[in-house]
Amino acid sequence: MSEPGVAVVIEDDDDVRNLVDAILKEAGFVVHSAATGREGVEVVRDHHASVVTLDVGLPDMDGHEVLRRIRQFSDAYVVMLTARRDEPDTLTAFLTGADDYVKKPFLPRELRARVTAMMRRPRTEGRLALPEEDRGGGWGGYDGGPAGGGSRAGSAGASSAGASSAGAGSDTAEQAVIKHNGLALNYKSRTVTLQGSSLTLTRSEFDLLFDLLRANGEVRTRADLVRAARGDYYDDDAYISDADERAVETHIGNLRRKLREDPQSPRFLQTVRGVGYRLTPKRSD
Repeated sequence: MSEPGVAVVIEDDDDVRNLVDAILKEAGFVVHSAATGREGVEVVRDHHASVVTLDVGLPDMDGHEVLRRIRQFSDAYVVMLTARRDEPDTLTAFLTGADDYVKKPFLPRELRARVTAMMRRPRTEGRLALPEEDRGGGWGGYDGGPAGGGSRAGSAGASSAGASSAGAGSDTAEQAVIKHNGLALNYKSRTVTLQGSSLTLTRSEFDLLFDLLRANGEVRTRADLVRAARGDYYDDDAYISDADERAVETHIGNLRRKLREDPQSPRFLQTVRGVGYRLTPKRSD
């Protein structure tokens, strides 16, 4: 990661702000800081931030509202920092558009590892328009960002996905597409269409959908999907918390809504109780 880009630290506590500033500078970022939410939104806008760390408890407005405003114009990776311990607060952060959520106090190396993992996710060129539900208040745009960002699943799975029976094709563009029951996902351009109409997914939603599609009907546990959505930060033997798995459930719920799934007869994603999720069988219609 030779040129990670610009980072913005939005934090009212001087000590925490200075610490995060130092961590990000050490990682190679050009860092700008803000002590209030309103100032932070403008700093992100003015400097075209790649990464934002955002305190939830700001003096002038709630951090979730700051994030909503940032998501109206930016697909920067956003890490929420908070001393709050409530699970609903964590879920609100993901629904509003956060890519990650770190509780204070945190270890400097943990924050840097999380940011580094996020920055491994590739982007498509240009910024994608956010859907209204994400602009207004709701892991990637956003569990947090347009599908322009990806995870380890997006790169490591490219060859296997191209060879999948679901993604057959004669040229390079067609080989990058995985199809299932009227759904088409292009993992190179990170675009998704449903019955020919484009869908706008968050980074995490795209990564989860791609992981399930390339599994081709095999069951993916919640832990598997956490790794797919969050990238290399989690090794195969790393501890994954209940909150991580609940965040995946939230993303799957959002994904199903965007896919207009029928709960009684799902066309794309099937729940395996107590385990995780898998792709539904192919249909002839």
